[in-house]
Amino acid sequence: MSEGKKMTSSRRHQLKSMLLQIATKWLEEEKREVAAAKEAYIAENCPPPDLSGDVAALTEVCKKLHHAIDKIDEERYDVEAKVQKVNKEIEDLRLKVVDLAGVKKPALKKVRMSADAMLKALLGSKHTVNMDLRANLKQVKKEVKEEPTEAVGDWRKNIEDKADRKKMFESS
Repeated sequence: MSEGKKMTSSRRHQLKSMLLQIATKWLEEEKREVAAAKEAYIAENCPPPDLSGDVAALTEVCKKLHHAIDKIDEERYDVEAKVQKVNKEIEDLRLKVVDLAGVKKPALKKVRMSADAMLKALLGSKHTVNMDLRANLKQVKKEVKEEPTEAVGDWRKNIEDKADRKKMFESS
């Protein structure tokens, strides 16, 4: 097909139906092959029992069948144990890969929530916890320091005192 032309819907529908018919034929053939393989395996490994004979011969056949069943059960148990062991090893290796790769932590979102709302969300609605921390503080009275008014005086006098000190340092 050229690139400019599109497939019509009827043609597309026809091709789909043909593909489905072919696929169903393949599935039916595969089912028949699997059934034939099962019958061949059973015929090979499980010959038909010889039920002609006396009671002793039949009990012997039953004992043989029970031994075969026990043997198969032991093999099945061993295989299941191996599968469980391998699955555990796979899971351990997956955890190691995650540990080595490191888990990417998502960026935390800023949540505007008061402490009371956060505790209520964590503890549930039954617990009412008041987080007013200022209520438990004791009141402290501030002492007002009074500066002596004597120190505040004539500024010219302070300057004269400092000038005298300056002369003391210069003379020595």
